[in-house]
Order: sequence, then C-alpha cells, then structure tokens
Amino acid sequence: MNPQLFQLICFYAFGFVTVASALAVITLRNTVHAVLALVLTFFSSACLWMLADAEFLALALIVVYVGAVMVLFLFVVMMLDIDQEKMREGFVRFLPVGLIVALVMLAEMLGLIGVRAMHAQLMGPNPASVAGVSNTAWLGHALYTQYLLPFEIAALILTVGVVAAVALTLRQRADARYESASQQVRVNPRDRIRIVKMAAERPAGDVPPAPQEPRP
Repeated sequence: MNPQLFQLICFYAFGFVTVASALAVITLRNTVHAVLALVLTFFSSACLWMLADAEFLALALIVVYVGAVMVLFLFVVMMLDIDQEKMREGFVRFLPVGLIVALVMLAEMLGLIGVRAMHAQLMGPNPASVAGVSNTAWLGHALYTQYLLPFEIAALILTVGVVAAVALTLRQRADARYESASQQVRVNPRDRIRIVKMAAERPAGDVPPAPQEPRP
C-alpha cells in the first residue's frame, strides 16, 4: 500500500473517532462515561499530532492530560454526588442556544480561513527537518529562546487559575463541619472543661443495703 494513502486513511479514521468521542462527551447521560469518552478524544487527538510529526505534543497530551488530568477528573466525578436529572434538564434547556453558538463559530472560522484554504498547503516545510534536529529539540529551543516571555506569562496565568480554583472550592457550607487550626490553638482549657462539685444524694425510694456482719 502507498504510505501516503495509508497515512490519509489513518488521518480520517482518527479524525472520525475524535469527533465522535467529542460528541459523546456532551451527549452521554452518565458522567463517568463522558469522562472516558473525553479520554478517548485526547488519545485520538494525540494520534493526529503524531501523524503531523509533532511527537512531543502527542506524548505530552497522553502523559499529562490522559495519564494525569483526566484520571484525576474521573476520580473526582466518581466521588461527587451529582444529580443527573438536573444536569439533563439543563442540557436540554440550553441545547438550542449551544447549537446556534456552534453554527456562528463555524461560519466565522470558515469565513476567516476560507474554503479554498482547506485544500491549500498552509504550512511550509517542517522546520525541525530543515534544521536537522528532532521535533522535541527544535520545539524546546524555540520555546525557551524566541517565545520565553509568552511561555512565562502562560505559566503565570495557569498558576493564578490554580489558586483561584482552590479559593473557589474553599467556600463554607451550612451542612458541613470544618476545623480551624488557629481557633484550636487559641482554645482555653477552662472554656472546654468545667469541674463541678456536687454533694452525693440518695434518690428517693432507694433502700440502703443491709449492713453485713463481719466474719469471725
């Protein structure tokens, strides 16, 4: 078989699986199944990156997102008590709005790129092949030399996003109990324990036991 024809067949196959699994993410009723479909979407996208000679991006997508992020999402979804009925009601309610937004975005992308641009050669020769180095080496050199400032800005934005996500999850709930280390340290033992002295009293109607004679 011609290698180019085989690569084209693989591209269409991986693209079909990617689109189908992406649609399954937003249409499946079970949240766990939706997360698993998203894992398949990432894996198929990594295969497309591999066909485009972007080995580093493909491996990073599998290791970082599929191997770490999505597994964490899966554990979180399995531990959360999500009301499936409310989620389905919200999805059906906003489905027409979502379809309209998707069609508008598709029209804008087609108008920006152009229908003829899909069949044109948008990219030149592979810069890694021209430089005579691997894709990973060329990407690392370009990232830390030409695009160092955008890379640092992106890292800062991600750090702020992580801090904001943690801050949003630390909200107080009325039906939950929380522990405050600062309040525990400032506790006075006298406020927690109260010693009361009371005289011993015999309950009414209680007959005292008969005295026992001492044994000889």
